[in-house]
Amino acid sequence: MTTWSGRPSVARATVPVLLALALAACSPARPAGSATTGTNGSGAAASADAVTLVAAGDVACGPDIEITDRQCQQEATADLVESLSPDAVLVLGDTAYEQVTARSLKSYDASWGRFLDRTHAVAGNHEYYGDGPEAYWDYFGDRAGTRGEGWYSFDVGTWHVIVLNSECDQVSCDTDSDQGEWLAADLADNSAHCTLAAFHRPRFSSGSEYGDDETVAGFWQTLQDAGVDVVLNGHEHSYERFAPQRDSGRASAEEGMAEFVVGTGGRNLRGFGEPKPNSEVRWNDSFGVLGLTLGPDGYDWRFHSTTGNSEVDQGSAACR
Repeated sequence: MTTWSGRPSVARATVPVLLALALAACSPARPAGSATTGTNGSGAAASADAVTLVAAGDVACGPDIEITDRQCQQEATADLVESLSPDAVLVLGDTAYEQVTARSLKSYDASWGRFLDRTHAVAGNHEYYGDGPEAYWDYFGDRAGTRGEGWYSFDVGTWHVIVLNSECDQVSCDTDSDQGEWLAADLADNSAHCTLAAFHRPRFSSGSEYGDDETVAGFWQTLQDAGVDVVLNGHEHSYERFAPQRDSGRASAEEGMAEFVVGTGGRNLRGFGEPKPNSEVRWNDSFGVLGLTLGPDGYDWRFHSTTGNSEVDQGSAACR
């Protein structure tokens, strides 16, 4: 940006304005509902220590579900993941439908299974349908955490990643539960400058199917107070990004966490209700995955669409 000293002449002021208007007229319009946002740009992609993490949930149809343009697109999203050559993959729950069984997981394995050696799994509600829990842990092993629990952590690059089990009817999510006490201890031992948390059910959502989920409010409170930067969720079959906010819903870049809901892994797409406060981007026109470039002091993000639309959402932010 050029800063003028004193009062510019009419000629000096008019030329840049006309040039800007001409360039704007030639620029393609952004699709409705899209946003390209930079927040405290981190330049993560330029760092030699940066790594790539790709995430999405609600992925594969079982063999009895018809493949159409609006459902069962796990092969298309898997091709996107492969094109990004990620260092780590987070599958954000509901790996297969309608029940997670050895049979339905074959569809997941035929698509997203090619990244199994880099995958970390999150338990969702469909993991508990039918014989799901056993089939889920049989398939993912310790990449889904301890059998029967589903909470664990790992490091990727300079970032610490915490995975939680938000199926609170199956495992307690209370602060004094085994999971809650483990979370407090893991955060206390965490010395990373940047931290990401992932669990299936979103605390905040404008989705028409479920919306906000207060059962995970305790998670949010604990994570925000410990300085966690980013939360990833699935569950709603759409893409939505929220500005950093506290559990109360108050927007705060200094005290809050950014939330990405990425339920666009392939199963199907659903609509939105009234936009919730601090919701900055909502998208359900295509399947896709979230790509995160994680640097020592911040991150860049981009939603990669199966239609090739590169302008759905992208930006960067510094860690707290």
